[in-house]
Amino acid sequence: MSIGIALGLATLTALGVTGVVYGIGLYRSEVKLPSDLQLALEVGRTRTTQVGNAVDRLGIRWVPLVLRLMGPARVNRARARIDHAGHPYGLTVDRYAARRAVYGFLGGLAALVLLSSGHWLLALLMVAYGLGWTDLGIWLAVRRRRDEIERILPDFLDVLAVVVSSGLAFRQALERVATIYDGAWSDEIRVALRQMDVGMSRRDAFDQLRKRNRSDQVGQFVTALQQGEELGAPIGATLLQIAQDMRRTESQNARRRAARAVPRATGVITTLLVPATMILLMSGMIFGSRMNFGELFGNG
Repeated sequence: MSIGIALGLATLTALGVTGVVYGIGLYRSEVKLPSDLQLALEVGRTRTTQVGNAVDRLGIRWVPLVLRLMGPARVNRARARIDHAGHPYGLTVDRYAARRAVYGFLGGLAALVLLSSGHWLLALLMVAYGLGWTDLGIWLAVRRRRDEIERILPDFLDVLAVVVSSGLAFRQALERVATIYDGAWSDEIRVALRQMDVGMSRRDAFDQLRKRNRSDQVGQFVTALQQGEELGAPIGATLLQIAQDMRRTESQNARRRAARAVPRATGVITTLLVPATMILLMSGMIFGSRMNFGELFGNG
């Protein structure tokens, strides 16, 4: 009974009813903006992303305590991870701290209940749940966002190259193509455009873009774009070359993943399928022979 209560507490929080309305987040912690524009973007975020998460509401009062316990260095690392995740469903550092407080409390409570019943292994699992559930969600969001950006980036560059080749300036072409696409990469392009609107150079804006995204393809795009600008290469040809290089790199990575998957599949087959097949064959032979086990062991 105690096990069910403990697991139920943890499961209910993990499955908490979420009424979050996801809006486009145009603000990142590393973006340098004037105070009035920063305030305007924060107000826009508040209007488009409404807090409806029960876990956030439960833990909001413990946010200052959690942030003090984390310390400035860990808070900055958490802020960077949230930026890399793209602020999924309006996640901020305060909401991160609120969720850590709630999950930590419920994980610790479940662990105490399980320890009182002698289930120390499940208690350790509940402690790990309380400490790492929020960070696991951010890590998964970072991976999903990176995969989404890397999937859409080559096509984005192809369209951008066509628009630039038609005679439109790069800045206007970037804004025009960004309106066609939805998702994480379009949001990042809009952030870079807003930075350039408030006076940041294009080079610095794209350097910030690279820092906000843990993606090799984004780094390759920014590096090639800046090198082409320094050498005076045609921007359309540069974009097409970047897209081709990205597709070639992705193809090579896919072959590497397939090559790594073969030994893993062989190991699973050898470990599980072969013994199971042997057990099935031996069981069929034994039952098919109608052997009297009582006589075999001297009990007949």
